[in-house]
Amino acid sequence: MSTASPSRDLRWLLLAIAALVVGLDRATKLWIIAHIQPGHAIVLIPNVFRLTHVLNTGAAFSMFEGSTSPNLVRNVLIGFSIFAVVVVLVLIWKMGRALSLTSVALALILGGAVGNLYDRMRFAYVVDFLEVHIVHYHWPDFNVADSAIVVGACLLLLEMLRPQRSA
Repeated sequence: MSTASPSRDLRWLLLAIAALVVGLDRATKLWIIAHIQPGHAIVLIPNVFRLTHVLNTGAAFSMFEGSTSPNLVRNVLIGFSIFAVVVVLVLIWKMGRALSLTSVALALILGGAVGNLYDRMRFAYVVDFLEVHIVHYHWPDFNVADSAIVVGACLLLLEMLRPQRSA
């Protein structure tokens, strides 16, 4: 990705990317809620891909799902999410004047974190609906916000592994 001129501030574009992620996340979750009952699924590609309706009270990959202290788990996850959103916003504010792989990655992570934080605060669970099977491997159900966070994290990793230009 090319870097914009230093005189032009592109933080608004990064916040727009994050807002787009939140909007897509909300729209897809609302569609799932309206069309698939919790615990049910629509098979799109047999033995590979289904749309499901899962109410995830745990963290990523349904960790802590069966906790004996669900309110504690929820509050810790909300606290962690708020902390992550603040950290990413600060990073975007500091680094976001130019468009780069890192700044776009941060925008995706911000949008994903806000999308799942909204669900957790409003409903005490996150709606997951994408279920993937590859041969014998089954990914835990996930959503658009989770996807944006993973893509953002992968972009950050690529940026870290990419050879840096010498000054």
